[in-house]
Amino acid sequence: MRKSLLSKYLCALLAVALVASSCSSRRKTVKGGQAPATEISADNSIKTFEMSNLDYFTFSGRAKAKVTMDKSTHDATAHIRIQRDKAIWISVTALLNIEVARVLITPDSIKIQTKYPKKELIARPFSYIYNYINPSLTFKSLQDILVGNLSAELLRSSQVQVASSGDDVVVVGVKDNLMFQYGMNPQNRPYATKIEDKQLGQLLDAAYDQYASFEGHIFPQRFILNVQGDGLQVKADLQYNRLMFNEKVEMPF
Repeated sequence: MRKSLLSKYLCALLAVALVASSCSSRRKTVKGGQAPATEISADNSIKTFEMSNLDYFTFSGRAKAKVTMDKSTHDATAHIRIQRDKAIWISVTALLNIEVARVLITPDSIKIQTKYPKKELIARPFSYIYNYINPSLTFKSLQDILVGNLSAELLRSSQVQVASSGDDVVVVGVKDNLMFQYGMNPQNRPYATKIEDKQLGQLLDAAYDQYASFEGHIFPQRFILNVQGDGLQVKADLQYNRLMFNEKVEMPF
């Protein structure tokens, strides 16, 4: 029972934070009559994509969230703060601005504080997350998914291909049984990310939409995530209404 409760809270919070459906910016698959996909230089493309990644020290965002878990859907507000490469902090509030849960993720640990319907503090090593995702997906990779960056750790793996068809560019790779795919927009930012371990039946599927400039940072205002694994399926749809970069962030826990 305790593991089941922890699993649900962890997946829901990660879905709100990390965590895809077909957004308006998603590219269509190549059909008959269209130009076939052409493989292009992976090394040059990877350098371009990495240079286009969001560059920041801290991030703070507030988003309206719709979370679907166990066939039930809940509306909430997610407050997400990041100290790059150090910590991810999430607070989830429900109706009447009542905080339901809080989570703190570092490269070493995961801490979850539930406040409703029952107060409880749960602490686990970061490796606990590997019950739901392949170990090749590190803290930095999760952090990249949150802000719409491509993971340098995955891109620098030994098996990566880049192909284009018209304006559509797709990056595909494999690392330690982990298959990953990025769909890139003309600004060299992802409109879709898919990370899958078929052996373990784990899937993380994300979509990014409504890119806009905030304080000189190009960021997707809409973020949709689907996480499947270990008998659970969680989907989160986030619409940001406040964003801040490179300001001091507090992470009370």
